[in-house]
Amino acid sequence: MQDLRVLSGMRPTGQLHLGHYHGVLKNWIDLQNEYDSYFFVADWHAFTTHYADKVDLENNVCQMVIDWLASGINPNTSTIFVQSKVPEHAELHLLLSMTTPLSWLERVPSYKDQQEKLKSKDLSTYGFLGYPLLQSADILIYKAGLVPVGEDQVAHVELTREVARRFNYIFGREPDFEERAEEAIVKMGKKNAKLYRSLRKSYQENGDIEAIEKAVAFLNSQQNITISDRDRLIGYLEGVGKIILPEPESLLTKASKMPGLDGQKMSKSYNNTISLRDSNHEIEIKIKKMPTDPARVKLTDPGNPAKCPVWQFHEIYSDEKTCQWVNDGCTNAKMGCIDCKKPLIESVQNELAPIQERAAEYEKDIDLVKQIIFDGSKKARIVAKETMAEVREVMGTNY
Repeated sequence: MQDLRVLSGMRPTGQLHLGHYHGVLKNWIDLQNEYDSYFFVADWHAFTTHYADKVDLENNVCQMVIDWLASGINPNTSTIFVQSKVPEHAELHLLLSMTTPLSWLERVPSYKDQQEKLKSKDLSTYGFLGYPLLQSADILIYKAGLVPVGEDQVAHVELTREVARRFNYIFGREPDFEERAEEAIVKMGKKNAKLYRSLRKSYQENGDIEAIEKAVAFLNSQQNITISDRDRLIGYLEGVGKIILPEPESLLTKASKMPGLDGQKMSKSYNNTISLRDSNHEIEIKIKKMPTDPARVKLTDPGNPAKCPVWQFHEIYSDEKTCQWVNDGCTNAKMGCIDCKKPLIESVQNELAPIQERAAEYEKDIDLVKQIIFDGSKKARIVAKETMAEVREVMGTNY
C-alpha cells in the first residue's frame, strides 16, 4: 500500500562523501528493510540551479549510483531509478502547475534563501521557482506515504500535501461520487459497512481525528474492494471527493552529525570533504591537515576539545574510552594533535574499506550498474503510468 512506500532522491553530483553517507545513505539502508523503497537520481533537478554549467551528467549519475550500491542500497529490495527516464514526472508536474497558485511557490522558504546564497547564478527562471512543484510530482506520482527529509525540507512536503489536497478537491468530485461511495460501502459487507459508517460519523460530527486514522487503516486492510473504491471511500470520510493523489507525510531524519574537515557542514563547495572513495593516503593527509584548537600553539599548551573540529570526528568514530583519552590528553597537554588524529585516520579507513571494495567491483562492471538503473526505471515507470492513467481520467484527457 502507498502508506508503506518511501520515496527519496538525490541530485547527481558525482562521487559522494562522508556527509552523504552518514546523513542520507545510512538512513536509506535502514528504510529499505522496512518499506517499499524508491530511491531516485534527481537529474532534472540539477538543471534548476546548474542549467548553464557543463556537467557530465551521465558519469555523475553512474558514479553516484555506484556509491549507493557500494554503501548498501540493495537493488533487490529497493527501486533505484533516474528521474528523466520516467517522463511521467514531467507530465504530472505540468498538470499540477495548472492548479497550483503562484503564491504557494513564492512562499517556499528555500526560494529566497537559495537566491541569496547563489547570487552568482541567474535564478530568475520558472524552473527554479517551480522546482518544489516538480518535487511534489516526484512524490505524488508514486503515491508515496512517507518522505524522509531533514527539517529544512519539511516545508516542501507540506507544499506537496497542499498541492494534492487542492487537486483532489478540484478533480475528485465525480458527478456520481456519493452514489459510487455508497455502492463501495455495501461491497464490504454488513459488518464492515457498519464499522465504516460509525467511524465516518465520529469524524464528521465530532471531529474525531483518531476515528479517521482507524478508518483509513481499516480500508487499507479490505480485500473485497478495488483500489479506486478505497480511494473513493477515504475521500468520502472527509466529505471531499475521491483521493486521486494521497497526501504524503514527512519522515524526519536525524540531522547528520558529520562535520566537514574544518568544522563546518561537510560540502564540496567548502572543499572540506572526505570522499567515500578517497585512498588511505588521501584520508591520512586530509585528517592530518585538519585545523585544531587555535589556543594550542605549543605542545605544552592545554586545549579545549569543544573548539576543535577533530573532536567532532571523535564523537562519531571513537568509543567512550578513546574519547576520554583524547579529552584528558588535550585538556592537560599530555599529547600532540597528530597523536589525537591517529585513531581517527584508522577508523575512517576501516569504515570505508568495504565500501571501496564493493565500489571497485561495480566500477569493473559498469554495464551491471546501467542494467540496475534500467530495470529500476522500468519498474518505477509502471507505477507512474498507473497514477497518470487515473489523473488523465479525472481531468478528462484520456480520449
